Amino acid sequence: MENQSIIKKKLPSFVEARLNSFLRDMTEPYENRRPLPVSRRPGEGAVIMQSNDYLSLSLDKNIQKAHLDAIAASNENVVMSAVFLQDADHKPDFENRLATFMGMDGCVLSQSGWAANIGLLQTICEPNTRVYIDFFAHMSLWEGARIAGAQIIPFIHNSVSNLKRQIKKHGPGIILVDSVYSTIGTVAPLRAIYEVAQAFDCALVVDESHSLGTHGPDGSGLINEMEVRDQVDFVTTSLAKAFAYRAGAVLGPKSLITALPFVSFPAIFSSTILPQEVARLDATLDVIRTGDAKRRRLFEISDVLRTGLQEIGFTIRSESQIISLECGDEQNTEHVRDFLESNGVFGAVFCAPATAKNKAIIRFSLSAEMTSREVDHVLAVCQAAYENPSLSFY
Repeated sequence: MENQSIIKKKLPSFVEARLNSFLRDMTEPYENRRPLPVSRRPGEGAVIMQSNDYLSLSLDKNIQKAHLDAIAASNENVVMSAVFLQDADHKPDFENRLATFMGMDGCVLSQSGWAANIGLLQTICEPNTRVYIDFFAHMSLWEGARIAGAQIIPFIHNSVSNLKRQIKKHGPGIILVDSVYSTIGTVAPLRAIYEVAQAFDCALVVDESHSLGTHGPDGSGLINEMEVRDQVDFVTTSLAKAFAYRAGAVLGPKSLITALPFVSFPAIFSSTILPQEVARLDATLDVIRTGDAKRRRLFEISDVLRTGLQEIGFTIRSESQIISLECGDEQNTEHVRDFLESNGVFGAVFCAPATAKNKAIIRFSLSAEMTSREVDHVLAVCQAAYENPSLSFY
C-alpha cells in the first residue's frame, strides 16, 4: 500500500487559543524560552536538591531486592480497581502495619498523596461543609475540598488566632493542615490547632507527607512527635517522599477505612497498588523504623544550611529539611535559578500555581546522604548570589 499523506485535523479555535495561551505563558517571558521549573541537566559534581527522597532510600539494596523478589514470586493477576479487593484475603498487611506505626485505627492505601487527599475529602465532606484550610496547604487539599463542594475558608499560614476568628464567624467544620509545609518547610503548631478544633467541634485533617519517616519516634511523624495523634481525626500521606515510592495512604477510624474504598472516586476508578509494590513499601517501613542515624544526619545538615543562609542575610522560614529561597517575580527567579545552576547548585523552582503569582521560590530538599562539603558549596554559591547586584531575594 502506498504511503498516504496524513491530514491533520484542525482543533476547534477555542481549544487552539487556550493551548497557545498556555504555551505563551510558559515560555515567552523567559530568556531561554523554556518553562520556569525545567532545569538544565546537572553536570558531574553538582549538588542536586530536587528529590524528596529525604532518607536516601530509593536505591537501598535491601528494598530493591524485596521489590524484585516480590515481582518474581507474584502469581496473582490483580490489575483491577481495589474496590473488588476489599476482603480479608486481599487487604495487605502493610496497611495494618502503617496504621500501628503511626498510632491510627486503620489505613487504606491509595495511588498517591494527591489521590489520598481527594478521596478523603470526597468521603468526609458533604456539599457546603465548611473547610478551614491553611493558606500554604498542599494543592491536593484545596482541590479535594473544591471537588467535594465544600465551603472553602482559608486562614493565614500557621495563625491559630486567625483560624479561631474564622471558625467563630462561620461555625464548625473541618480543619486542613500540612504537618510540614512543602513550599517553605514550616511546621504546623499541631497542638494549638487541635485545641481550636476541640473547642469549636471541628474535625482535624493532617497531611504528614513531608514528616512521615523524618520526624517523630522511629520516623512515625509529627503527630507522634507532638503527641497529638489521639486528637487528630484523619491523616493522609504521600509515600513518594521518605518512603521513596509512588503511593499514598489515608489513616483514620475504622468507619472511614471501611467506607472510603467504596465512596472515593480515586479509589474506585484507579487500579490497585500491586502486591510487589506493597512488598517494597513493607520493606521500606522496616528500614525507616531503624533509621535514627539518617534522621539525625538529615536534621544536622538542615540546621547547618538553614543557619548559614540566615547568616548570609536570606529570609529563611524553614523549620525542617525543606529550605527555600524566596525569589519573588518569575523573571528574577529565572535569573537566580540560572546563577545557581551555572555554579552547580540545583533546587526545584516553585511558581504559580504551586505558589502565588510573583511569589516564586527555589526549594532545596535535603537528604541524609548530603555531605558537609556539598553543604559548604551550596552556602558559597548562595553567598555569591546574595551579593550579586542583579539578583533579588525577599
